[in-house]
Amino acid sequence: MNRPTSRRTVLTAAIAAAAAAGAVSSAGSAVAAVAAVSSAAPPHAPSAEAPAVDNRFWHTYTDWRGGSGAGTRVVAGRRPGLVIGHAAGRTDYTDPHTGTTATWEYATWTSPVHRSSVPATEVIASWNAQTPAGTWIQIELQGRYSDGAPTPWYVMGRWAAGDGDIRRTSVDDQSDGKSSIWTDTFSVDDAASGLRLVSYRLRLTLYRTPGSRLTPTVRRIGAMASDVPDRFTVPAGTPGLVRELRVPRYSQNVHAGQYPEYDNGGEAWCSPTSSQMIIEYWGRRPTAEDLAWVKPGLADPQVCHAARFTYDYQYEGCGNWPFNAAYAATYDEMSSAVTRLGSLRDLETLIRAGIPAITSQSFLKEELTGAGYGTSGHLMTVIGFTEDGDVIANDPASPDNEAVRRIYKRREWENIWLRTKRYDAQGKVKSGTGGVCYLYWPSSPTPSQRRVLRSFGLL
Repeated sequence: MNRPTSRRTVLTAAIAAAAAAGAVSSAGSAVAAVAAVSSAAPPHAPSAEAPAVDNRFWHTYTDWRGGSGAGTRVVAGRRPGLVIGHAAGRTDYTDPHTGTTATWEYATWTSPVHRSSVPATEVIASWNAQTPAGTWIQIELQGRYSDGAPTPWYVMGRWAAGDGDIRRTSVDDQSDGKSSIWTDTFSVDDAASGLRLVSYRLRLTLYRTPGSRLTPTVRRIGAMASDVPDRFTVPAGTPGLVRELRVPRYSQNVHAGQYPEYDNGGEAWCSPTSSQMIIEYWGRRPTAEDLAWVKPGLADPQVCHAARFTYDYQYEGCGNWPFNAAYAATYDEMSSAVTRLGSLRDLETLIRAGIPAITSQSFLKEELTGAGYGTSGHLMTVIGFTEDGDVIANDPASPDNEAVRRIYKRREWENIWLRTKRYDAQGKVKSGTGGVCYLYWPSSPTPSQRRVLRSFGLL
């Protein structure tokens, strides 16, 4: 498992009232509180006309030309990208995880302001880039609140595909008293206040070794803005698909104790293990040269590789959502994004098009029949649906690869994935991920895949 992957921390007024009344004093009494709270209309619930999720990604030649650059240049072609044309300046960067200070040339690109169709409580950026040795990138976000005030420029990640120049990292302790950055997620501090982020822009800074002609190439950058209502339960959906995709199966637990420098070993590698399954579903995998660093004789060395190259040195874990998506996009002709989906019907739409998804959820052992464990944050890969509508998942929290394929009851799985509030074993209110998932796909998808991805705002 990973550490809790949901960064939502704000309770609704109704939950606070229930707690004050003593309704949440134990796991047993917490269940009674759920019915009372979830039956009320959730605050800020999106209407049928106003979707709860807004995706905006810049990736076309026109997109790149529409931003403002200082030293950057747009490269045309089938997959347009942004590169360093000339250095706009130099700066020193002291890596907080190595203590090393180095000088870097840089160039910048800033997106146009995007007004979100969803006044948002959360925003998660993601990107696709190639960063040869001697290069890296920084991603920042600046927004405007519904009260008219701007946010600071928040760092959403300092990233490199490798780990020889800098240590890829999120940045803690970023807040302006209205919002904060929780690892990889911008979050309004008090959603119940009604304050929302109504627009934002992203800034890319591309770095390279001074005097060189090296450059990162950024193929895609964007963000998912959302305002998912606080809820302990979600409405039950109607099954609409019977299909199973042939996705490779890898167990994270096979790697227990391996490479403890990456989040204490394989028992915490649910996210990179899930990422590797889908990367290989699309026919990509690391080369023998890529894997030469892995100790000989270890099973599935590509999972070790994925853990190392998704590891966030500040978070001290492999569960940074955008870092996993960025890792997937380092493979040849691959694209990726972090987003939210609103229902199992959305997942069925993806599976129908042949696109598996990595989903994030947290639950007590008794909330998911057949899992055999409880978790404060876990990633698994949804690969299909049975005739009864139940979820077929490749769950990396399995004793071996053969045991990875699981069938989970539709209603149970639906609720633990889509809810934003839950109770832990002590009856305390904790957060849920509200439908977060990673999606990976080839840069040249089939026509049906393209239509589906476009329908979710990803193309």
